[in-house]
Amino acid sequence: MCRAAFLMRTEIKHPDKQVSTGAYSAGIVADGWLFVSGQGPLDLKSGKVIRGTIEEQTRLTMQHVGKILAAAGCSFADVVKCTCHLADIKDFDRFNRTYAEFFQGAFPARTTVESGLSGIKVEIDCIARVPRHRRPARRTKR
Repeated sequence: MCRAAFLMRTEIKHPDKQVSTGAYSAGIVADGWLFVSGQGPLDLKSGKVIRGTIEEQTRLTMQHVGKILAAAGCSFADVVKCTCHLADIKDFDRFNRTYAEFFQGAFPARTTVESGLSGIKVEIDCIARVPRHRRPARRTKR
């Protein structure tokens, strides 16, 4: 007889997001780990892309990531892995300098690839360990 195991998951919402941009959660906490969905340079009230340089789009994207981290009781210091998508890999050096502004000490592991992004220059997702004393109460059983 097979027993189904249910993973306790807690949805983390972006505190500023007002418009749905797809069938996904901004973040999910599962077993003490926060998985942040890909974030981009969007105006979260309208869902529209904020145009700008790679530095401006990276900074706004990282600010969105930071707000989701904070909503889960984390900070950039808790991030262990990022995946970064660039529309043009030639922007790597400029992107990298801006991205680095958000971390102190050891940088998280990272994968950076050139991707076909729709109207944006950068998208970033990450995984963070939620400190035990800051883990949100479990609310969603799936």
